[in-house]
Amino acid sequence: MNYHIYTTILYIHVFSVILSIGPFFILLPFIKKLRGANEDVEQSYLSLFRFTVQLSKHAGHVLVVTGILLVWLTSWTWKTSWIVMTVLVMLSSGFFLARAFSPTVRKFNDPTKDKEKSIQTLYRSTWGYVILLMIMLYFMVAKPVLW
Repeated sequence: MNYHIYTTILYIHVFSVILSIGPFFILLPFIKKLRGANEDVEQSYLSLFRFTVQLSKHAGHVLVVTGILLVWLTSWTWKTSWIVMTVLVMLSSGFFLARAFSPTVRKFNDPTKDKEKSIQTLYRSTWGYVILLMIMLYFMVAKPVLW
């Protein structure tokens, strides 16, 4: 195997992990600021949130492709316990990303919905997503042998 190809793919893989997780930590203070924000500022925060979800989604695509390439280039197999667990958590996080954020962000434009409840849901969902991604990161870094 060409060391430079492996290193480049691994670098892109790690960078896509950073792009998938990092922005959500930055969003946490903005979610709290939504409580007192006027409509213009609120829309700015929500635009930032939409952008972050899109960035995370596209970084996740890069993450999957580079992950597949890394398994293909190394001696790891798809039956390796940490890879199986990473894939399961990744599928869960993809489902979570699709179901948790966009519907909640859309509720901000509905005057009949409780804004405070939407903010709380957004805050909990952000932490839930970060925790899922941190679990996935644990499997990729620690590579625990579970079976």
